[in-house]
Amino acid sequence: MSLNRRSFLRNAGLAAAGTQIPLLKAFGQERRLGPNDQIHVALIGAGGRGQSITKSALTLPNVKLLAVADCYDGRLAHSKELWGNDLQTTKDYNEILKRSDIDAVIIGTPDHWHRKVAIDAMAAGKDVYCEKPMIHEYADGPLMIEAAKKYNRVIQIGSQRVSSMIYIKAKELLAAGAIGKLNLVQGHWDRNSAQGAWEYTVPLDANEQTCDWPRFQGAAPKHAWDPERFFQWRKYKDYGTGVAGDLFVHLFSGTHFITGTNGPTRAYATGGLRYWKDGRDVPDVLLGLYDYGDWNLELRVNFVDGGEESEGFTFVGTEGSMEITSRGVIVNKVPREKGPGYSIGSFTNEMQARLKADYAMKQAEDAAARAALNATSVERYMAPTGYDDTADHFRTFFGCMRSRQQPTENAVFGYRAAGAALLSLLSMDKGTVVHWDPDAMKLKA
Repeated sequence: MSLNRRSFLRNAGLAAAGTQIPLLKAFGQERRLGPNDQIHVALIGAGGRGQSITKSALTLPNVKLLAVADCYDGRLAHSKELWGNDLQTTKDYNEILKRSDIDAVIIGTPDHWHRKVAIDAMAAGKDVYCEKPMIHEYADGPLMIEAAKKYNRVIQIGSQRVSSMIYIKAKELLAAGAIGKLNLVQGHWDRNSAQGAWEYTVPLDANEQTCDWPRFQGAAPKHAWDPERFFQWRKYKDYGTGVAGDLFVHLFSGTHFITGTNGPTRAYATGGLRYWKDGRDVPDVLLGLYDYGDWNLELRVNFVDGGEESEGFTFVGTEGSMEITSRGVIVNKVPREKGPGYSIGSFTNEMQARLKADYAMKQAEDAAARAALNATSVERYMAPTGYDDTADHFRTFFGCMRSRQQPTENAVFGYRAAGAALLSLLSMDKGTVVHWDPDAMKLKA
């Protein structure tokens, strides 16, 4: 199977633009934006990730940022440095939702705010791009799905690999039988740095005057002012979902997209806090095993990895394997032997000679199979240097805003990916296998 780079780029670009994405579903009639109409967006939650993805969104044509909400004065001030003094900035996102000229919000808040901000925004008539994981707890998912239906809004969850040309190609290859019948998927995301382990910098002016601590905590359990909880929130269950919601969810999203499946039926996970014993209450090593009918998924995150950061997948099939990295897809095909071979060393010399002759005769009857035995191949597709799948993900989102269709990674997809990821925490906490109905999106006893 040859990989045509030009057609790959063309097909991937069309899919990312929302014209060839599978699973698109009509979702009500809303105001239609013409191809040249400017889309007005607001950012809610302007931390490092929120600012980064907004920069990607603004690389696309006919998109303008009008407002930013965040609980820290310094991020509001920096937003004006980035995007101009005419930008509205506020600590209260409800002020933004009152504006009739804003079409969509980008949610980059801590996980425990995703449900409320998303539902408030949809109720205010805004479309929603919500960073992963979609949920902080299982109760969030059905409420967000129902809100999207009730208010006829476009919602896309921000696991950008679902719009990546690399993952689109991997999906195409798997469906075409490039590695035969799938039996195992292995995914990992390892890190070996303080920043990678969420030891984010706390600014020198962090205090209760510059940071709206009560607003940040929201409905979470109340604590005295703690700058680490504010700026390094991923380390705490009160606000985040640990490595499961930060990184496992990307791996689940990619797996579900490539395979076209809804999720696992059961899960077992283990792990612990091995190195980053800095007050956090989530593990820095997490391992999970998941059943997907006739194939299995194995995931690993290790924040104590001795090498460089690495992320990727290996899809293993009956006729080869497919490796997926942040740069591209590599297919290794090693056709299976048509005969079993022989282990005859413990037999008499006479029996060995007879068995060799018999085996050679049988194999000679299938010359094509013997030729195929040597047909090992390696095929590669590498994305262009500097490729930004986040921009493609926003291209999908903005395209769906114009067409009023739901993207692949809608609220249902997002809940299934995050729900599967949270099985890992549930299993580790209980110390047992947990069961999940991926179609009904419910935990099973």
